[in-house]
Amino acid sequence: MALTDPVARGRDHHHDGGREHRHTTADDDVSKRLLESAATLSFDPSTEIDWDAPLPGGHYGLNPEWSTLYGTRLWDEMTERQRVTLTRHEVCSIMNTGIWFEMILQQMVLRDQYLKDPASAEFQFALTEIADECRHSIMFARACAKMGVPAYRPNKLIAQAGRAYKALARGELAYGGILVAEEVLDVMQRDWMRGENVLEIVRGTSRIHVVEESRHMKFARQEIRERMRYASPSRRRASATGIAMGAYVIVTSMVHPGVYKAAGLDVRRALAEVRANEHRKAMMRTSSRHLMAFLAESGLLTSRSAAVYRRVHML
Repeated sequence: MALTDPVARGRDHHHDGGREHRHTTADDDVSKRLLESAATLSFDPSTEIDWDAPLPGGHYGLNPEWSTLYGTRLWDEMTERQRVTLTRHEVCSIMNTGIWFEMILQQMVLRDQYLKDPASAEFQFALTEIADECRHSIMFARACAKMGVPAYRPNKLIAQAGRAYKALARGELAYGGILVAEEVLDVMQRDWMRGENVLEIVRGTSRIHVVEESRHMKFARQEIRERMRYASPSRRRASATGIAMGAYVIVTSMVHPGVYKAAGLDVRRALAEVRANEHRKAMMRTSSRHLMAFLAESGLLTSRSAAVYRRVHML
């Protein structure tokens, strides 16, 4: 598609840390469609979810198949009460990781849009996305409080890595990290929202998140395509590695070791069984399939980045 006239439209030329990329009418069209979608299909979790409804004692926090211990000998030894407790703590750990990363995401998007044309569809959708993320974080926090699960946080090393990532990530590196977190969670939540034995509060929050995050993923993919359109091979390699490292941090932080203690399990044994759990590895590869295809299409799946994804069973 032909580039728009940079004289007529000053925002057609953007800069990522001194690296110029060009904005096309196709980029604008994506943002305009996403804004229209947000105007017609958005939710207010404070009214969409029945926060006062009691929690059925036998319902899981997530589909058992998505538990980190499902398919292991330890899972077979657990009581039903332990399984329910574990899955509720696992889903809240994932939600808390979501809150943590959504705070990183918001800062990266705000910085990316700094001093851009506020009349542009890209700028307006970026702020719409930030508003969505604020609601999602509050929604997840309320859900975990309702389940009586404490806030699981990343360890100090991972927290500092996140602080560095949000401060330094630009362009495709920022939007690549955003896409990784959203794509993996999206596949999980599509199953959770259909799980008949899953808590309604989890099904409801998952439905809202899936619908609204689908727009965020489209926006992130378009932003990545825009940045990669004229990227040099060296930039592609560096960005591919950076996104993979971000994915490693996100995926390894999703389920806190404290969830096993909360279920009355031996934490050391539980972690060993999780590491050896072939079912879990297969589920991670399934949830990452579309993400890996997009990264490959964008030139952001290199031999070095692929090695990182294999370490966390995303490939």
